[in-house]
Amino acid sequence: MTPKPAAAAARATVYGYPRQGENRELKKAVEGYWKGRVDAGALRETAAELRRSSWRQLTEAGLHEVPTGDFSYYDHVLDTSVMVGAVPDRHRAAVEADALDGYFAMARGTQDVAPLEMTKWFDTNYHYLVPELGPDTVFTADSRKQVAELKEALALGHSARPVLVGPVTYLLLAKPAQGVAPDFEPLTLLDRLLPVYAEVLADLRAAGAEWVQLDEPALVQDRTPAELNAAARTYRDLGGATDRPKLLVASYFGRLGDALGVLAKAPVEGLALDFTESGAANLEDLAAVGGLPGKRLVAGVVNGRNIWINDYQKSLGTLGTLLGLADQVDVAASCSLLHVPLDAAAERGIDPQIARWLAFARQKTAEIAVLARGLAQGTDGITAELAANRADLASRTGSALTRDPAVRARAAAVTDADGRRSQPYAVRTAAQRAQLGLPLLPTTTIGSFPQTSELRVARADLRAGRIDAAGYEERIKDEIREVLSFQEKTGIDVLVHGEPERNDMVQYFAEQLTGYLATEHGWVQSYGTRYVRPPVLAGDISRPDPMTVRWTTYSQAQTSKPVKGMLTGPVTMLAWSFVRDDQPLGDTARQVALALRDEVNDLEAAGTPVIQVDEPALRETLPLRAAEHAAYLAWATESFRLTTSGVRPDTQIHTHMCYAEFGDIVRAIDDLDADVISLEAARSHMQVADELAEHGYPREAGPGVWDIHSPRVPGTGEAAALLRKGLEAIPAERLWVNPDCGLKTRGWPETRASLENLVAAAREVRAELASERS
Repeated sequence: MTPKPAAAAARATVYGYPRQGENRELKKAVEGYWKGRVDAGALRETAAELRRSSWRQLTEAGLHEVPTGDFSYYDHVLDTSVMVGAVPDRHRAAVEADALDGYFAMARGTQDVAPLEMTKWFDTNYHYLVPELGPDTVFTADSRKQVAELKEALALGHSARPVLVGPVTYLLLAKPAQGVAPDFEPLTLLDRLLPVYAEVLADLRAAGAEWVQLDEPALVQDRTPAELNAAARTYRDLGGATDRPKLLVASYFGRLGDALGVLAKAPVEGLALDFTESGAANLEDLAAVGGLPGKRLVAGVVNGRNIWINDYQKSLGTLGTLLGLADQVDVAASCSLLHVPLDAAAERGIDPQIARWLAFARQKTAEIAVLARGLAQGTDGITAELAANRADLASRTGSALTRDPAVRARAAAVTDADGRRSQPYAVRTAAQRAQLGLPLLPTTTIGSFPQTSELRVARADLRAGRIDAAGYEERIKDEIREVLSFQEKTGIDVLVHGEPERNDMVQYFAEQLTGYLATEHGWVQSYGTRYVRPPVLAGDISRPDPMTVRWTTYSQAQTSKPVKGMLTGPVTMLAWSFVRDDQPLGDTARQVALALRDEVNDLEAAGTPVIQVDEPALRETLPLRAAEHAAYLAWATESFRLTTSGVRPDTQIHTHMCYAEFGDIVRAIDDLDADVISLEAARSHMQVADELAEHGYPREAGPGVWDIHSPRVPGTGEAAALLRKGLEAIPAERLWVNPDCGLKTRGWPETRASLENLVAAAREVRAELASERS
C-alpha cells in the first residue's frame, strides 16, 4: 500500500543511540577513570562530547526529535535507581561520599561491598543491574542527570525528548533486597514510587521538555491482571497530573497484547509500538481497540535489533495503514539503537555485495528519515531511495552467497537419533569418573584467562606485520604454558588452556566458519565497559577445517591433568551474532550445530577427555511470551544435543550459562543432557542451586562461587560459605567448584588470588565432608 501524505507532517525519531563513540571513547575514559589515569572532570567532558556528537549525527540524518537521558556511564537501569533514590544500604555511604565513585561501586562492587546483581535485558545480550528493593525502601527524586542532559540538548538547538525507564517496568525488573523475604513483590511499592516519577516529570517540564518518553517493555511479556491493573493505575495517575509534559509510553521487543488496551485508554498523549516482525500483531491489535484517536503514535518499523536493511515498500504499507488509526503517526526504530553497531560505512573489509545489505545505527537513522519523508510527502518524494532499496533487497534475495546446497542437504538428513547420546547419564558418569579420577568437589574454571596487554600487542604486531605467524604462535604457546603451570601449582583439577588465541567466544569461531563475516568496528555494548563485535551470519554455515583441535592438543601435551576443549554452542552463536532473517532460526541453529558437531568429534578423536560447549544465551533467547517457549526450546535443545551427541560415553560434556534467570528454563537445561553444567550463582547467592534441586536435576553442576564481573577478590571463607550453601541443594558427589564465568576481563593479580582462594575453599569443605563421613 502506498501511503497518502500524512495530515500532519510525520516526524522521525529514535528511542536511544549507541553510547560508546566511534572509537569506544566512553570505554577508554571510564576504564581510565577506574585506573586513576582520567579525572572526573575529563570523564564528564568525554561523555558530554559523545552526547553532542550523537545528537548532531541524528539531526544531520534528518531526525526531528532526539532522545536525551539514554546516555549512561554504565547502565540506564542503574541510572533509574539513582533517579528514584533506590540505593542499597551497603552502598549508601559511598554514594553520599562521592556520587560517581558510589555509582561505579554499585555496578562493580568494591573489595568489601558486593555489587548489584546483573542479568540480561529481556531477550537481548545487554545486561542491566537489578534494582534491590524491600518494604522499607524509601524513594526520593533526583532528576539532576535527566534535567542536565535535556538542557544540554536544548541549548544546542535540538528538539529533545527525555527517555526514562517506566515505573512499572522498573518495579517488575527489581528483586527483593538482601535480607528481605524472597516472596516480597516490588510492585507493591508502586504507590510509593509514582509521586517520585511525578516529581521528575515536573522537573523535566520546568527544564523545557515538551514530551517525555516512559519505556515499558515489561508489558510485552505475559502479565497478570494485577500487573495490568498496576499499569492502568500508573498512567491514570501520571497522566492525571497537572504539572507534567506530554507523555509517550513506549513498548518494544514484541506484541503488547492485553496491555495495549490498557495503555490506549490511559490519559497519555502518545504510544510507541513495535511494528517489525516481532511486533507485527500490534497492527491488528491496534485496529481492534479502535486505534488511538487524538493521540500520537510512534511506529517502530525499522528493526532496531538486527543489521539488515529495511524494506521501504513494506514499511510504507504498514505506515499507510496506521495513518487511519492515530491522530499523528511518526516513524522510529523498533527499539533503542543501543543494540546495533554505530556505522556500517566504517566496515571497509566487507564484500561490497554484502555491505549493501547492511544498516547499522547511522544507516537506520537515515532509513527512518526516508520513511518519514515518504509518509509526509508520498512516495513521489522518495522515488530514488525506493528504487535503490528494491535493488539492494533483490541483490540479497538472489545471491549465491546465502545458500549452500550441500549444507542444506546434510541438515535435512538429520534424524532424532543424531541428537541422543549412545548411553544414559548413569552409564556415562561411571565411565567418566573411572577415566578422569577426580576428587570430591572437583575444581575448574570456565575457559578464558586474562587477556593481557601483551596478548593484545601480539595481535596488533601480527596484523601490522611486525611479527610473523611463527613469532605470534610462540607468544601464544608461552601464554598457554604459563596458564597451565599456574593452574597446576594452584591445584585446579580440570584445566583450561586460557584461550589466548581467541579474540571473542563467538567471533573466533565465526571467522573460521563459512556463512559468517566479521566486522572491524561493529562494537555493541554488552554491559558497562564490555563491548563485543557480533559477527554477521549472512549465509549457510559449514566448517572447512578444525578450529580448536590444534591448541587443545598442544595444551593437553603439556600436562597430565585433563584439559577441557572449549567451544561456543549453537544457540549462543546465533544470539550473539546478527543472524540472517530470511529463514527460521531453528534451521540456522541446525546448520551451526552440525559444524560444531564435527569439531566436537575431532576433539574427542585427538584425545580430549572433557569438552565444554557454552550456551550462556539459552535463557536470553527465550521468547518473551510463554506461548512461544516450547517451540523455541525444542530447536534450541535439539541443536545442543546434535552438537554433543556423537561422542563416546566416557567423554564428559560440559556446558556453561551465566547472568540470566535460570529458573525459567530448568527443564530445558535438563533436556540438554550435558554431563556437567556450570552456572553463575555468586551475585544471586546460589539461587540457581535451589532451582536445580527443586526440579530434581540429576546431573553434575557447578554454581559459581566467584563473581568475575567485579574486581573484588572473594576470600576463602566467602567461597567456602557459598559452597556449603550449594551443598544444601546439590549432593557433594555432583557438585563442582568454579567461578561464575570466564576470566577474560579480569587482571592476573585478582585472578591468581581468587583462584587460590577458590581451591582453598574446596579443600576446606572437602575436609569437612571427610570428617563428617568418617
